[in-house]
Amino acid sequence: MKVKKIDIGIRGLKESLKDFADTWKKLESGKRVKKEEGIYFDSIDTMRAVLTNKRLLILKVIRERKPASVYELAKILGRDIKNVNQDLKLLSDSGLVTLEKTETDKKRVVPHVDYAKILLEIPV
Repeated sequence: MKVKKIDIGIRGLKESLKDFADTWKKLESGKRVKKEEGIYFDSIDTMRAVLTNKRLLILKVIRERKPASVYELAKILGRDIKNVNQDLKLLSDSGLVTLEKTETDKKRVVPHVDYAKILLEIPV
């Protein structure tokens, strides 16, 4: 079984803008551009604010237990559903969790984590 992974890194605004400009120039000249997937934070402090121990536990529980709703996830974690919803929104906005509304009950949201490993890259 192939383990899916997600790359997380620290990349400042200046570096991000340079990468964007380089990619734009390649596209304009008709060159192919390698697709790069990952989530980048502007500092280690920002990353730490998003990837707290509680939020990492949420990712692990979603991956292992596959809860059928946010309510079920909150019950498994023994946490208030409002706080779990706030954490899920932040994780979703960061691209670490996908939230899917069900066909049968539009109020029910199913969280998904589609990777098994997070790789962290910190430039020095």
